[in-house]
Amino acid sequence: MYNRIRKLPIFTHSHRILIGVFMLMAIVALAACGSDDPTAVPAQPTAVPASSSTDTSGPTTTTATTPSTAELHGGSPDIFLKGFEDAAADSSFRATSKFAAAAKPLAAGEKLKVGFIFVGSQKDLGYNQAAAEGSQYLEKAFPDIEVLRSENIPETADVQAVEEQMIRDGATIIFATSYGYSGPTKAIIEKHPDVMFLHMGDVESFENYSSFFGNIWQLEYAAGQLAGHTSKTGKLGFIAAFPIPQTLLNVNAFHLGAQSVNPDIKTTFVLTSSWCDPAKQATAVQAMVEAGVDVLTQHQDCTKTIVEAAERAGIYVSGYHQDASPAAPNAWLTGAAWNWGPVYSEIVAEIRQGTYKSSVMFQGLDAGWVKLSPFGSFLSDEVKQSILDTVEKLRSGNFQPFTGPITDQDGVIQIADGVVPTDAQLQGTGYLLQGITGRTN
Repeated sequence: MYNRIRKLPIFTHSHRILIGVFMLMAIVALAACGSDDPTAVPAQPTAVPASSSTDTSGPTTTTATTPSTAELHGGSPDIFLKGFEDAAADSSFRATSKFAAAAKPLAAGEKLKVGFIFVGSQKDLGYNQAAAEGSQYLEKAFPDIEVLRSENIPETADVQAVEEQMIRDGATIIFATSYGYSGPTKAIIEKHPDVMFLHMGDVESFENYSSFFGNIWQLEYAAGQLAGHTSKTGKLGFIAAFPIPQTLLNVNAFHLGAQSVNPDIKTTFVLTSSWCDPAKQATAVQAMVEAGVDVLTQHQDCTKTIVEAAERAGIYVSGYHQDASPAAPNAWLTGAAWNWGPVYSEIVAEIRQGTYKSSVMFQGLDAGWVKLSPFGSFLSDEVKQSILDTVEKLRSGNFQPFTGPITDQDGVIQIADGVVPTDAQLQGTGYLLQGITGRTN
């Protein structure tokens, strides 16, 4: 068993209050544990809020979060926490206690301000909604935190203007949630050395700029396997925005999953050049239907148009980012979704404690960063169980679908025979697999 011990300062509260708090934590944790169902609804956050002590002479008294198995949708709390410890141990940067304004104690009645910037609507039934709900989880976990949110911000210098305004408004931690925010954000980090910037998806870090992302491709593989079981035409469709590594990794994983059921299955890959353009999405769906595709999925930020279009066309759909099953009761298979709340909460807790160190961090099913969306009601128990078995194999680490040889669509071996790629190598994917029609440009 992995033991996680954190050194905390002496509180000014009485021992009786402390004992009561810890007993309450234990009761909540015991009540929340025990669910290994990846589709289970999580309990309320069990993070311990910052101390309300008015003593500002010492370091912050914020404790670490303690997510339950239920909150991690079957993931292991020990693995979740150990991932953060390992990232800090491997980091070459100073701990936030040495430079971050967020690691300083709050005055009586003061709130820590945390900024979240979204490239689309917080109610897009997709990527931005998943991130926004993660920020709401953070607020519930720590009542002394005020979240500043800004949506529909382009991946341009516009994000810098929003970040600057948030800093003027008092934000000392900023989550830049969209892939294209990395460049503009890195351009201003030296100007604000005491602000901690968090990016979702970059592959480099600096002292006050850290990056993290979930291995959601694991669930794309499982969803692809279900698509392989379901398709009658042997033709699948994948509608994406841009050919970034995350997108290419996802379509490859989806295709590999389908191939595990039907080696001859084909996947058509198309790009809309937009994270959310309903008109382009609808056009892409129509083209897929006319080509004989009978199972669709996507890597778009807003998912509703594609999900509803599949329902109208009488074909099946697998979701992404967020559970969108109500939008397609007759077409919905399952989907790959995010579980950002516990991740955001642990990052913020560690920054406040002063123990956080910048890193590039990837975690998946075993740590509870991603979750499987509910199954369609029409699927057989046998098929559902086969997908759940795959999810558990991926969660345990006993199965790695990208073990070589892996050959791209041009016949080039990208992963040699017997080689198991690292998370960082997979997150840098720049090719499409054999059996996928479409290009990376």
